[in-house]
Amino acid sequence: MQSNIGGQLCENVSSSYTAFRIGPTPRTPVSGPCFLPELTMSLQGKTLFISGASRGIGLAIAIRAARDGANVAIAAKSDQPNPKLPGTIHTAAREIEAAGGKALPMQVDIRDENAVAAAVKQCAGHFGGVDILINNASAISLTSTLETPMKRFDLMFGVNVRGTFVCSQACIPYLKQSAQAGRNPHILNLSPPLSMKARWFAPHVAYTMAKYGMSMCVLGMAEELRPAGVGVNALWPRTIIATAALNLIPIADPKRGRKPEIMADAAYAILTRDSRTTTGNFFIDDEVLTQAGEKDLDQYAVTPGNKDFLPDFFVD
Repeated sequence: MQSNIGGQLCENVSSSYTAFRIGPTPRTPVSGPCFLPELTMSLQGKTLFISGASRGIGLAIAIRAARDGANVAIAAKSDQPNPKLPGTIHTAAREIEAAGGKALPMQVDIRDENAVAAAVKQCAGHFGGVDILINNASAISLTSTLETPMKRFDLMFGVNVRGTFVCSQACIPYLKQSAQAGRNPHILNLSPPLSMKARWFAPHVAYTMAKYGMSMCVLGMAEELRPAGVGVNALWPRTIIATAALNLIPIADPKRGRKPEIMADAAYAILTRDSRTTTGNFFIDDEVLTQAGEKDLDQYAVTPGNKDFLPDFFVD
């Protein structure tokens, strides 16, 4: 399931390509149009700012980028171990560096615009810029209107909508510089395709509005940043993804899900496409990988051989 705004279909971009490690592109701005070398994109030397990257899908994306030799700023609140949700910014940094990347762990509340601005500035100063923003952090409460305390409502809107907007706002000046230097900048929000079907709202209207707020940022910012050459897209899983956070949702059975690596590999495929032509899309993970030539989706199943996956929300 993919959609695109502005009439520029994602099929214009070749879905089958070979990635080579070509080394970092100099950050010195160039005059005139920037042209990226065909079929040579990797994340080597690129700098990613990832919210909520201490565990789960965010960490999986960070590790996949690290395998190319990327720099990763881990912006998350988890500075100390949590018995219910294992993983901190420090354990994530060790995993990223073990995979071949460079890590900058930062304890950040993404609802705080001053803290985010300082963190992005620190990231750019440490690594020399920002090339990619992953808006991964999210809060969830699958509760009806009467069962949703306003404190929980504010948390979901604060993290999902405000946090996504704040991180994007802070990173955009650096992403524009990345575009001028021909470094293929992207914003990728982990948010669903927009569907106005009532069945996605009725059981948990507050959560749906909060997640759709992230998707609306994609819809608007993709067109806003198109002239600058910054790609803005959304990525969402077809099935539930087996993360530690999933264990906190009673109705979800991780054994009927897929591993976080499917989202990491799909994100990698998107982030190594040309940002000037790949923008405004609402991607689904397995479709991205199939278009990129991946034939073995069974490798991502939590339970080997399972075909009875539990679908995620918002996928029609």
